[in-house]
Parts: sequence; C-alpha cells; structure tokens
Amino acid sequence: QVRLVESGGGLVQPGGSLRLSCARSGNFGSIKTMAWYRQGAGKQRDLVASISGLGTINYADSVKGRFTISKDNRNNEVYLQMNSLQPEDTSLYYCNFKGFSLRQDYWGQGIQVTVSS
Repeated sequence: QVRLVESGGGLVQPGGSLRLSCARSGNFGSIKTMAWYRQGAGKQRDLVASISGLGTINYADSVKGRFTISKDNRNNEVYLQMNSLQPEDTSLYYCNFKGFSLRQDYWGQGIQVTVSS
C-alpha cells in the first residue's frame, strides 16, 4: 500500500523560509507527477508546484521565484523549498503522487504552514 508522509511544516515569520518533504513508501511503479497542493481555510485545494518523473516543473504564478520543487533520483521523495514566505502562504500543504493509471493518485495527510509575525 502506498503511503505519503509530509514533514517540515510549522510557524515562520514573514520573509522566512521552510522546506517541506514528502516521503513515499510502498510499491508504486512509474511516476507521472509529484506535486504540492495547498488548501487554506474555507478555500479549494490549489496546485502549488509539480514535477514530472522526467523532471518537467510547473509552478503556480503566486509562488514563482519564491518556491522551488525538487525530487530525489528514485522518485521516492519530493521537496518544496519555500522562501520569502508571506501570510497569504498560510495553508495546509499536501503532497500528491500520480501514476499513469487513474487509480494511482495518492495524497499525504497534509501539513500546516503558518506565516505570521
């Protein structure tokens, strides 16, 4: 059974940095995309950044130039380096792994990031 576990969240002051990690366990097969989403209170879950198994990267406009997504060579872990954090980045952050089958769509439990002075 595939399991995703996020780590690295917490409270940070505006302008600060955090690095989120997401580790996968369990057999998965070929990875299509690894991604980070976020969901603020009362809001929909939005894509923050994604990276394909071959390394193609996409970012939401709101985080371009501030956030960097990366992964390990075996597609077991995905990371999100978040710099210049602002209060509007406060959200529950989720990692997501997708394979090439529609059934291969897994989510982590979510991790809180709070940006506040």
